[in-house]
Amino acid sequence: MTQTAQTSPSPLSSPDAIAHAFAEIAREAGAAIMQVYAKGCDARIKDDRSPVTEADEVAEAIILRRLADVMPDVPVVAEECAAKGVIPDVGRRFILVDPLDGTKEFLNRNGEFTVNIALIEDGRPVAGCVFAPAVDTLYAGGDTAWRVRDGAEETISTRAYPVEGLTALCSRSHPDAKSEAFLAEYAIADRREAGSSLKFCRVAEGVADVYPRFGPTMEWDVAAGHAVLSAAGGQVLMPDGEDFLYGKAAAGFRNVAFVAWGQDAPRR
Repeated sequence: MTQTAQTSPSPLSSPDAIAHAFAEIAREAGAAIMQVYAKGCDARIKDDRSPVTEADEVAEAIILRRLADVMPDVPVVAEECAAKGVIPDVGRRFILVDPLDGTKEFLNRNGEFTVNIALIEDGRPVAGCVFAPAVDTLYAGGDTAWRVRDGAEETISTRAYPVEGLTALCSRSHPDAKSEAFLAEYAIADRREAGSSLKFCRVAEGVADVYPRFGPTMEWDVAAGHAVLSAAGGQVLMPDGEDFLYGKAAAGFRNVAFVAWGQDAPRR
């Protein structure tokens, strides 16, 4: 009897495996960021009025090189390349990269900056990682969500909403009135500020419940945190409850408003 040869599965055949690969790349980029952080650097202002530093550019070069090794056939939309007009055509599957999310936090030296990498399939993030190199904490999500802190890896998940009210997260560097008006419609027991995509991770690990953002963001700002939160049991929706999707190339990958929830959106 002729036997059919068995093909070994690709090491990146699952969302968890992809998230692990992204985590290794993010750590390498994070090490380069911390070298720049230690010596200090100045910022330049891009055409969109956002700052960019040597750390952003060095980290992005590392990430793009490593992604070309592990997922060579998947197009990558990366923030600093996009700022220079270098944007590949994307289909149903592509990668979003923010090499240094929270550049203002980096310049303010408060530690709340991250490396973000996410895989998008059919408009949704299916794997991603968020690495905060200044505090050596990594969050990742694929089929499951986990955190690596102090060398220990543990599974994370969102929490049930507390009966006394929600804990809301607000942007440290980008407050906006519409987000405040949205939160006013819910029972908020506590409010906390955080920088960069760490806000998604705070909800994912069950220390906060909701993060609204009505101010401007780009897809690469949001996708990795969205992947982690989804894997932890949460969701990211538009304010009207519709799915929040990616791949808005015609809009320059700019986002509309979104709300990150730890569970289903509660009634107002």
